[in-house]
Amino acid sequence: MRLLVVSQYFWPENFRINDLVEELVSRGHEVCVLTGSPNYPDGQVFPEFKQAPARFETFHGAQLVRVPLLPRGRGNPRLILNFLSFAISASLLGAWKLRGRKFDAILAYQVSPITIGIPAALLRALKRAPLAFWVLDLWPETLEAIGVVRSGALLGAIGKLVTFIYRRCDLILAQSRSFIPQIARYSPDGARIEYFPNWAEAIFEQADTPPAAEVPMRHGSFDVMFAGNIGEAQDMPSILAAAELLKDNPRIRWLFVGDGRMAEWLKAEIVRRNLQDSMLMLGKYPVERMPSFYRHANALLLSLKDNPIFSMTIPGKLQSYLAAGVPVVAMLNGEGADVVNRARAGLTCHAGDARGLAAAVLRLAALPNEEIVQMRANALAVSAHEFNRNALITRLEVWLKTLRRAHAGA
Repeated sequence: MRLLVVSQYFWPENFRINDLVEELVSRGHEVCVLTGSPNYPDGQVFPEFKQAPARFETFHGAQLVRVPLLPRGRGNPRLILNFLSFAISASLLGAWKLRGRKFDAILAYQVSPITIGIPAALLRALKRAPLAFWVLDLWPETLEAIGVVRSGALLGAIGKLVTFIYRRCDLILAQSRSFIPQIARYSPDGARIEYFPNWAEAIFEQADTPPAAEVPMRHGSFDVMFAGNIGEAQDMPSILAAAELLKDNPRIRWLFVGDGRMAEWLKAEIVRRNLQDSMLMLGKYPVERMPSFYRHANALLLSLKDNPIFSMTIPGKLQSYLAAGVPVVAMLNGEGADVVNRARAGLTCHAGDARGLAAAVLRLAALPNEEIVQMRANALAVSAHEFNRNALITRLEVWLKTLRRAHAGA
């Protein structure tokens, strides 16, 4: 198939869409990606891209069509301009750059923002190709939950934009089952909505990866590792509160691998609260390096704020955690916690419960080795059964082929 992928974020930024595109190309599909200049999460265009943009025109056989955008920078006003600039640039310049190209189907990758749907819907009309829209972040609910938008009128306007976009989708993919009724609120009656979760990249299944040299060795420590975006939704204040409760326990060590909008705040708070001995920030690394960091973890930490919208979310890194076969300690509600509990792949506590998180870490640290081994096996089992990469991508292929046939016969 000739596929167009529309995503504001793409390699060298670390997102699951990179892995999906690579796999689709390896299966013989002709893939073109419409994306922007890489600037996530630092907020500035990557220096290596600015120095040699020609190096980033292809990705494992996929052609990349890039359009300019305003880097996200810091602060909500700049972030909103970043979203709008890509939507406008992709709709106008992107459509121009893709003139004359024919596609069998379009796949839009929607983390934040929903505005990715504007160029996707326009290209659906221009190319007369069916549109599959992969929803990994619910708008406008997420904006309200993290406090980016507080105006009821503005939230209502964004809701109307969501409805406009969903009505122009031939297939809507929901990253969790809990998303489906929320999506249905904004989509037309009878809209096709399917459950399509994230998966772990194949690199997390490698068992022979050497431990990362960047992690200082400390004999006898129980290392709790947080990996990924350090942002508002991840509830850093509650993690810090849990760490303060355990600061006098010399065995417990907290490791942060990643970056995000709250990273500088977190660094300052670690110093202010005198947690330097028990909390280490190791920086940002490409996804290919993450298995080597996971090798140091006795537990992998998952957290989301205490908000109804986040209880519907399966955080994308949960699949990577499970595939790594490391026990999970999760401070969150809803579907993500249910996955961990059903699989018996770790311990959970309620979102925002710092005391509960501290207790869960202590309980994990005290478990006998045979129970830890069983948790590891349970994590690998649920990863292989529910979040199998090959099975999920094959399912997507079938859906896209079905859309192509239906569209051709219309």
